[in-house]
Amino acid sequence: MKIVFATHNQNKLKEVQQLLPESIQVLSLTDIHCHEEIPETAETLAGNARIKADFVTKNYGYNCFADDTGLEVAALNGAPGVYSARYGGLPRDADANMRKLLSNLKDKTDRSAQFKTVIALNLNGKQYLFEGVCKGEILYEKRGSAGFGYDPIFVPDGFKESFAEMSMEEKGKISHRGRAVAQLVAFLWSLKVGP
Repeated sequence: MKIVFATHNQNKLKEVQQLLPESIQVLSLTDIHCHEEIPETAETLAGNARIKADFVTKNYGYNCFADDTGLEVAALNGAPGVYSARYGGLPRDADANMRKLLSNLKDKTDRSAQFKTVIALNLNGKQYLFEGVCKGEILYEKRGSAGFGYDPIFVPDGFKESFAEMSMEEKGKISHRGRAVAQLVAFLWSLKVGP
């Protein structure tokens, strides 16, 4: 089965491909020659995931899934949330995002946060949503060199290592995206489109 993951982000693509069975071939936006930036104009993660999945299905005719992920920090009333990727301004830059977040938290004792991923799946004319959450806390400084985005400053509950200090396999088992993709995979299996 071929399905498009509506992303140009090679890190996300690798992470998701590792979680899906080999019988499901995942194509990126680059693979289908979609080079435009799909606007993420919704006020919610689910809304942005829907926009991206619908764009690919409407314009390219593929079954598709798209995700949107946000980091929600309790002391910042859920910010940066839907604006996580561009929190530090444009162009999008992970270091700028982390600098702004750490600066905004410098006087805060509550460091609790959660990553949330919402996946919208367009399959054979129907749409399905899957959500994964990973709770944890924000560090005072970056640790680790793996991962991407906010991974160096986020430690999931029950662990001492930041996401950036974990292997892709370790992170995939507990991460927000890993949990959402696990629901997606279980759903595909239930429809017998998996192996």
